[in-house]
Amino acid sequence: ENKTDVAEFILYGLTQDKTVAKVCFSLVLVFYATIILGNLLIIITIKTSEQLSSPMYFFLGFLSFIDVSYSTVTAPKLIYDLLVEEKTISFAGCIAQLFAGHFFGCTEIFLLTVMAYDRCIAICKPLHYTNIVNKHACGWLVAASWVGALVHSVVQTLLVIQLPFCGPNEIDHYFCDVHPLLKLACTDTYIIGISVAANSGVISVSCFIVLVVSYAVILVSLRTRSSEARLKALYTCTSHITVVVLFLGPCIFIYMRSSTTFSADKMVSVFYTIITPMLNPLIYTLRNEEMKNAVKKLWSRKVKGSER
Repeated sequence: ENKTDVAEFILYGLTQDKTVAKVCFSLVLVFYATIILGNLLIIITIKTSEQLSSPMYFFLGFLSFIDVSYSTVTAPKLIYDLLVEEKTISFAGCIAQLFAGHFFGCTEIFLLTVMAYDRCIAICKPLHYTNIVNKHACGWLVAASWVGALVHSVVQTLLVIQLPFCGPNEIDHYFCDVHPLLKLACTDTYIIGISVAANSGVISVSCFIVLVVSYAVILVSLRTRSSEARLKALYTCTSHITVVVLFLGPCIFIYMRSSTTFSADKMVSVFYTIITPMLNPLIYTLRNEEMKNAVKKLWSRKVKGSER
């Protein structure tokens, strides 16, 4: 019968060096503040702008919400741990962090795939776009992303929570994830490791393939368009492709293997849990004229309101 004697886990964090930890604290604090402010700006802009009513911005608003939620799973705990000597987390808190991280991370992967489908229909079938990707379809696509992510995270959590943990309880990471926890289990985790890789890795790779196919179809369809139409479509798609590569690349590196861990895992994890959510608002606003104009209008309204 499986038995867990561990009441809490000790996290090694990003670094054991106090000087480096102080530098990391400042950086992560700035990054997290940028994530919150940048993504909230996108959400507020989309909600208040009549010009940003297309499905693309509907999905972008949800992506910003997911980015805030996903980074909040790890960043506040990491910021706190960079200032303290003992970095501990309860067993229940560890499992909750594991569940939430995979839930929001998988939702983002599905949502990025949905956004690629949206761009594919908009560019390849512009006359039928409003009929295919209507409000009803948008709602169902977002709901399917939530449900798919929920099933994934439940499976991942059940695979881990059934394992016996009897010591040691030191996790060589800055948050609770599947692979570091599998290394601490007091049993053979080979089969579970393969199941984890199948669950996480296959989702990442499958969605990546769908994304590549979607953009391949887009590129083929653009050959018959005018140079202006090609440029506009490519400009929009480039932003999305950049986000996909920055997020899915590290995810595939981390999860497309069994229980093996590498020394680079922590730095790679920082990339998709903190860096990418921070860059998303910049990528989507700086490379999108409609977003930039909407942000300027929102800012000008606030300035005029404060002057009254």
